[in-house]
Amino acid sequence: MAVSPPAPALSAWRVVWWFGFVSLAADMVYEGARSVYGPLLAALGASAVVVGLVTGAGEAVALVLRLAFGPLADRTGRYWSLTILGYGLTAVCVPLLALAPRFGAAGLAFAATMILLERLGKAVRSPSKSALLAHVATSVGRGRGFGVHKALDQVGAFSGPLLVAGVVAVGSLWMGMAVLAVPGAIAMALLLTLRRRVPDPAVYDGGPAASTAVPPAVGRRGWWAEAVGAGLPRDFFRYAVAASLTTGGLVTFGIIGYHLTVEGIVPVAAVPLVYAAAMAVEALAALLVGSAYDRTGTRVLLVVPVVVALVPALALGSALAAVLVGVVAWGFAQGVQDSTIKAVVADLVEAPRRATAFGVFAGIQGILAVVGGVTAGWLYERSLVALVVVVALTQAVALALLVDTFRRSGPRLRAG
Repeated sequence: MAVSPPAPALSAWRVVWWFGFVSLAADMVYEGARSVYGPLLAALGASAVVVGLVTGAGEAVALVLRLAFGPLADRTGRYWSLTILGYGLTAVCVPLLALAPRFGAAGLAFAATMILLERLGKAVRSPSKSALLAHVATSVGRGRGFGVHKALDQVGAFSGPLLVAGVVAVGSLWMGMAVLAVPGAIAMALLLTLRRRVPDPAVYDGGPAASTAVPPAVGRRGWWAEAVGAGLPRDFFRYAVAASLTTGGLVTFGIIGYHLTVEGIVPVAAVPLVYAAAMAVEALAALLVGSAYDRTGTRVLLVVPVVVALVPALALGSALAAVLVGVVAWGFAQGVQDSTIKAVVADLVEAPRRATAFGVFAGIQGILAVVGGVTAGWLYERSLVALVVVVALTQAVALALLVDTFRRSGPRLRAG
């Protein structure tokens, strides 16, 4: 006789909000730091090449290493442990950047190490956190669940840089890093409390315990096969490539900020404010598109390649009004890519392998993000027209793949 899972201690919406507040506090930490990584590394003697190398390698670590930590979560069932470890790395490593000047000539190496470890924390926690959230979001609508979570996440991404800017204005760059220990501690306290109150989020979708739901086929596959997603649905891979083409085609804010500065469109001090505004747009986009996904289905995501294609034509122009519209488009695309697009992964893949799927998905995103970032930077230096055309062509391919995937997937997706 099957034993019914215990009743949840919190409602599903309350758990979504708790996860969102954890992400809010954690985003204050790492987005606050990322807003000044350039000046911080420069103060330690880094050249522009070193700044680009460290930050680029950090983003690659955050995405590609999820290929390993997604399968690890599904093999071991330690979703909560990996989530806590990942957030812990962020909460500890970012404030430690305040100590970098004390290491003298080794300060730059120390800071680079802390930055990479913080990004490693993102890779460790993201597949497990997304798998846990996917269970809870079943009860509230995955689009809305991931959308609300992303919106709260972006509140932190907006307020963190503002907090750092305020502290730096009255103190120092290093004091700005030290103060981020406060939201880091809050994030860990919230996370540990949530872990104690909701040890098994699988109760929200009636599935098996998250801690024991290891797919039976895992033992018959090698580690490498698991890491690259052996046995995942073919539609998942088609969708991952399509979604990752939108990620690779979205020019980074680093390029936008560089353009704003070298072209004299806004003063350097105003660039973080533009970034904060883009973070606010991300939050709003996550909420609106997440809700629309639950009502109308996957067709709402077909707007993403169109928006991505518009970004370089607008944000890399010379007129301030057009540039700001481009930044809004960038924030919109970024917000959907990191929220509702993930909800589709949860709909395509069964619960016992979702962490693996999220890891593989992020790995594909990471590879195309690196390729897209390097290509965009190279084309920006040579021909803006060529950059606009190349992005438009890649988004046409992404749009065709999305349409084909949604048509093939049929009842597994909310086709609207």
